[in-house]
Amino acid sequence: MSQIGQSCNLDVVKAVDFGFYLDGGELGEILLPRKHARPDLKAGDDVNVFLYLDSDDRPIATTQRPKAKVGQFAYLKVKEVGRFGAFMDWGLDKDLLVPYGEQHKPLEEGYFYLVRVYIDDIDHRITGSTKVDRFVIEDGTGQFEPNQPVELIIANTTDLGFKAIINHTHWGVLFTDEVHQRLSFGQDKKGFIKRIRHDGKIDLTLNGGQKTRDKFAKIIIEFLEKENGFAAVHDKSDPALISQLFGMSKAAFKRAIGGLYKDGTISISKSGIRLNEEKDQTEDKS
Repeated sequence: MSQIGQSCNLDVVKAVDFGFYLDGGELGEILLPRKHARPDLKAGDDVNVFLYLDSDDRPIATTQRPKAKVGQFAYLKVKEVGRFGAFMDWGLDKDLLVPYGEQHKPLEEGYFYLVRVYIDDIDHRITGSTKVDRFVIEDGTGQFEPNQPVELIIANTTDLGFKAIINHTHWGVLFTDEVHQRLSFGQDKKGFIKRIRHDGKIDLTLNGGQKTRDKFAKIIIEFLEKENGFAAVHDKSDPALISQLFGMSKAAFKRAIGGLYKDGTISISKSGIRLNEEKDQTEDKS
């Protein structure tokens, strides 16, 4: 189904001097200007396009890729501030307008802001807003599961850590003591649901899933190999020391060494962790 503000595959109905008309279904025939079409495009082909409205409010297609579609957030730069609001560079020839009434604070030319792209109820145009809170839901009850992979946008900082937008719909928090990398406002990150609290608020983590656990286990093994098979650190050690040595949270470290202990790769004692010789020799022979 063809929708304004979304990408879709449409069939080429006919070619004209200035472009191609596409079958937009309920939207009728939609023009794809020739400058945005591949040279070999012809009637009968299908093409992936993004749909928006031209200056006369008519649906128009482009093969350009916007930095955000309707219903999504993106970190966008202000190209110009004019009479009706701020015009943002969102990847298309036609800039995205953030009206003054949709600005959380006055936007300044040349600066980047987190913008939600939506369709205005009054004129049905694609519009931007920096009033982020009115588009994001706090309560994640029944929406997510622990360890579920999600897409994150870093949106703010709090006393606890970083607020992030989950899948363009919900708020979540990454706790400072579990973040061992530099995060910046507007940054896209892959993360995981850590838990849903009783009040519906969502705790997040950047460490999750078997792939991540395998990565951390490899880091620990490589460290042990460089240190002659032993490290004076264990599951009771200071989180700051663990972060310094391995670049991971204490919780991630405990999960990783737990897995390595269970499969016989390491032994754990009060003095630290040790790479088992038999396991090491087996790996050398393989």
